[in-house]
Amino acid sequence: MTELVGADIVRRYRIHDHQAEDATHVEVGTVDGAPVRIDGRYVDADVRILTGFVEPHFFAGFSGGPKGTCPGLAATDTILEAHSPRRIADERATWLVTEGNPVHDFVRAATDLAPPTLSLDVAINDRRQLTAVFAGPLPDGHRAACAFVERTAVQRVAGRFDVVLSTNAGYPLDRNLYQAVKGMAAAERVVSDGGTIVVAAACADGVPSDGPFARLLAAAPDPRALADAAGPSEPDRWQVQVLGRVLGRADVWLHSDGMSEDEVRAAHLRPVSDVSEAVAAALAAAGPRARLCVLPQGPLTVVSAPV
Repeated sequence: MTELVGADIVRRYRIHDHQAEDATHVEVGTVDGAPVRIDGRYVDADVRILTGFVEPHFFAGFSGGPKGTCPGLAATDTILEAHSPRRIADERATWLVTEGNPVHDFVRAATDLAPPTLSLDVAINDRRQLTAVFAGPLPDGHRAACAFVERTAVQRVAGRFDVVLSTNAGYPLDRNLYQAVKGMAAAERVVSDGGTIVVAAACADGVPSDGPFARLLAAAPDPRALADAAGPSEPDRWQVQVLGRVLGRADVWLHSDGMSEDEVRAAHLRPVSDVSEAVAAALAAAGPRARLCVLPQGPLTVVSAPV
């Protein structure tokens, strides 16, 4: 906690580190018939302030705002409902879409059951510098932040590309494969059907191998099974579904220092040792008129192409 907020804050204030599985949650209502349970300390507080970082989000539309409450302060069962396979599989559960997005709609409705007194959101640039601050009640402050980020972080292109080179924006965002799926999803927006996505992500912590994401990857016999929306909601399944959706559009080649070639293949990806050689090979395979798109910041700069 000291590393996260600084020694002065830790010394001056009492800090409660929310745990989604503990017994401190209280039911505040229902959304779509599902109970919504939020941390009781937050619900009982005289003043509630949410803080967030707004960036395009690969299935919630944008981060920040109401996500500070749900999933940020929600119980596990509420989190799983917000990330249910049915919601994740909806084509509207994608970058930049908030209205009509079943994930964001649930998150917003759940937060409205225990609304904050104030929401404080920030935007940053590719050097991690603050570019804007938005303070006010929800949803207006968050909508203004999303509009600003869309104007400043989204690039429009005329068509799709045969090969897309992406990252997960470097350390600390690319510490594992679970997080690196976001960079793949960013590339999915502009890669041609049947194209190739080349991803450079360190993945120093591996998959990681000790979590449900690794178990779900290992249980899937092929990429199509990853995107299957049938069955119960469970932790990390949303990330597996998104990876399956990406692989349904394009092949994904991964350069990683922290994963062995066998681990990369087990995740239904193709390992590559040299990024430049991989891009050259993918372009050569696509033909003399192949088009290349490079996303050096991965999910931090979203590109929109015609459907």
